[in-house]
Amino acid sequence: MPAERLRAGIDRLGGRYRIRMADDVTRRAGYLAGSDERRADELNGLIADPDVRAVLCARGGYGIMRILDRLDADALRRDPKPIVGFSDATALLFWALRAAGLRSVHGPVVAQLADLPPEDAAWLIDRLEGRPAGALRDLQRTGAPGGGRVEGRLVGGNLTLLSNLVGTPYALDLDGAVVFLEEVGERPYAIDRYLTRLGVAGALRGVAAALVGSLTRCEEKSGSPHPRPDAGEVLDERLRAFTIPGLVGAPIGHGERNLALPFGGLCAVDLEGGTAELLEPATA
Repeated sequence: MPAERLRAGIDRLGGRYRIRMADDVTRRAGYLAGSDERRADELNGLIADPDVRAVLCARGGYGIMRILDRLDADALRRDPKPIVGFSDATALLFWALRAAGLRSVHGPVVAQLADLPPEDAAWLIDRLEGRPAGALRDLQRTGAPGGGRVEGRLVGGNLTLLSNLVGTPYALDLDGAVVFLEEVGERPYAIDRYLTRLGVAGALRGVAAALVGSLTRCEEKSGSPHPRPDAGEVLDERLRAFTIPGLVGAPIGHGERNLALPFGGLCAVDLEGGTAELLEPATA
């Protein structure tokens, strides 16, 4: 991760906060940012520090699943603070809600902020400061038939991580939930595989609605012998198969937009009107 992108992301926060950052935040150990012990100790130190009021992931977070069992949920319950991230950090948000009962923020990592429009940084600041989130609008139908308004807690994130969390202590009960999904770099047949695994494992049973964000670079490779439905078509077919209605086009994920969402907060989806209203803040 180039240090200049990290600094540009910090600048996007507008000098609003005092930032504490490890001197070796750009360190690499293969494809990770250090040993499991080192990364878990650093995160536990931030969770336990009363002066730290939010933890923002510097980037996506390869290997976060490797450290979940080393994290101190009791410390997070004693001193609640939002954790911000997406992509591989989906696992960290699931951990915070399941192990500590804490809502967090599915939103831009610091290194991504420099590439996003200013209003996305403003959305993140609003989530961190507990202001009402408003609504996502102009979304399109996907998935199973059905209309009207449904409400549920908003959970989800990266589709690959959701699938990989099935069967772990950190998986969430999605019955009655509004599940949001995003993905990057996975071909359509892999999108099918992940959704099918979630479905046959029973993880999608009772989902109230799906909210689909960016499916970035998820097209079939040129010259591939596989049939060429696009990722959106595959996702629509799988949601229909599991009788889940949904909306597509949410500005979240690895694309040009990534609005911060209150992970675990109540959400109302108007399937006919194409809106998703965020009813609760990310911080209590």
